[in-house]
Amino acid sequence: MSNASQGGGGFGPPQQPPPQPTPGHGYPQSGPGYGYPQSGPSYPAAPPVAPGYATPAQPNNSMGTTGLVLGIIGLVCSLTFFLWFFGVVLGILAIIFGAVGRGKAKRGEATNKGAATAGLVCGIVATVVLPLLGLVAFATFVGSANTF
Repeated sequence: MSNASQGGGGFGPPQQPPPQPTPGHGYPQSGPGYGYPQSGPSYPAAPPVAPGYATPAQPNNSMGTTGLVLGIIGLVCSLTFFLWFFGVVLGILAIIFGAVGRGKAKRGEATNKGAATAGLVCGIVATVVLPLLGLVAFATFVGSANTF
């Protein structure tokens, strides 16, 4: 069942060494035509920018977008009973970021005046309106519980 030339476990040394790879197979050691050329024509450098013709600054829409995101999250947190405190805090932050974003949009530094306005409105609703409605609902519930 077992060959006498094999060691323990049925695995023995190979009978002959593996063949050496022949030239031309595998990766070339070096040679022309492979990879990027070492030298050759290159593109000329860009001409310098004339004074007074600088590229315009990109609009910075981060404040308005941040105000919108915080306002939406604040609204969702204000609607839940356990997270209303976070909703108020996020609503205050949304009011701040929304107001700064609207100011940047009016000065022409940003292009998302609508998102900043929506963040401002969502922040006001999350901070003032929903907690006020919750307080009124709680007061109504407590007042009606005392009449029974």
